[in-house]
Amino acid sequence: MGILRSFNIGVSGLGASGQGIGVIADNIANAQTNGFKASRAEFQDVLAVSLKGIDGGDQFGAGTKLAHIKPVFTQGDVSRTDSITDLAINGDGFFETKAPFGRGYTRDGSFHFNKEGELVTGDEYPVLGFQADASGKITNKMDAIKLGSTTIPAKATEQVNLNMNLDSRAEVVQFDIKDPENTSNFSHTVTTYDNVGTARLITMAYNKTGDNTWQYRALVNGADAQGGVEGTMVEMATGTIQMSGKGVLQAEVEGSNSFNFNKGAVQGQKIKFNFGKSITEGGTGIDATTQYGSDSAIARTTQNGYSAATLASLSFNDDGVLTAVYDNGESVNIAQMSVAKFENNEGLFKVGKNLFKESRKSGQPARGKPGEAGRGEVLSKSLELSNVDIANEFVGLMTSQRNFQANAKTLTTADQMLQEVLNIKR
Repeated sequence: MGILRSFNIGVSGLGASGQGIGVIADNIANAQTNGFKASRAEFQDVLAVSLKGIDGGDQFGAGTKLAHIKPVFTQGDVSRTDSITDLAINGDGFFETKAPFGRGYTRDGSFHFNKEGELVTGDEYPVLGFQADASGKITNKMDAIKLGSTTIPAKATEQVNLNMNLDSRAEVVQFDIKDPENTSNFSHTVTTYDNVGTARLITMAYNKTGDNTWQYRALVNGADAQGGVEGTMVEMATGTIQMSGKGVLQAEVEGSNSFNFNKGAVQGQKIKFNFGKSITEGGTGIDATTQYGSDSAIARTTQNGYSAATLASLSFNDDGVLTAVYDNGESVNIAQMSVAKFENNEGLFKVGKNLFKESRKSGQPARGKPGEAGRGEVLSKSLELSNVDIANEFVGLMTSQRNFQANAKTLTTADQMLQEVLNIKR
């Protein structure tokens, strides 16, 4: 009987409308969940019944059903925070974690460091990234991001970079180590470090020995030299600087070089003095040490040694690189966030706790660094908010409510009609 079919159709409408309201309710409930992606209920009609057999054109509908719940992976708003471990992805991709079920993927970047120094999610799942080598260079090796030791050992100075001008108008002066300041054309100091991290002050003295030729000497106070006497200077290194006729660095010739510091330092430390890329090395000489007709002056000095230090602070940059800053001013890269990209984000399987896992429909993850091959960039001190639009959800809620009421009306109408049929026997 057609009336009984109407009951079944109405019931299917009630069930589908109720399930649709459940999807909307879940969205509203997660409107403040970081990294949450809203879902959308999609309905389909149920197999219809033909009035004239398989080839008939007239058909009865058999109701509706909830066919799919489609996640909507639009970008959520990004909110700035004060925590250095809060990260957000602006664009496509997911953070990757080690979860109990295997690899988990999330857009929720509210991470923190646990007592073991590992970067973890709120549920203590380790976050994965590309590891840095001993020199701080990011490699392709993936593992849990971990701080490791909070101290770094001292590093002896191996090279000092110098950029200066030597006065071409200077006269040739005979150098006397007993009075280096007054018997050199120009001098300055530079701080270096021995192998145990002790700061050592070196005096660099320059003497013009002829046209376009200078000799440099690296001197150390006897108080810092093995077997030296305080107040007297000890020569540790020498060399020659050759300038071109245009006043640029032609070549540098190293002479003796052996630094014998005291107080526990290893003897024979080598420190290379680099005055810039000379013409003989393929440079122009302009951005190196020059010899122009102006006063001698040091423009810049840098060196690559440092003392032992402890961790002072941590920071992520907008490339997702975690950098440790130590109290001696040195900074070392630890790791870089990994961003996993899927061919079909909608095919990912929700497992709760703001996590997804790979499924047959999603395809396998393609892991890479932020900003590469269509992956989103990682923003530090930021969190991606839920992409739920409350206004749209309320409109959908009202529409679903009206649909539910309309289907309920179908049932009550069919019930009244059936009652009339039952009343015929009277």
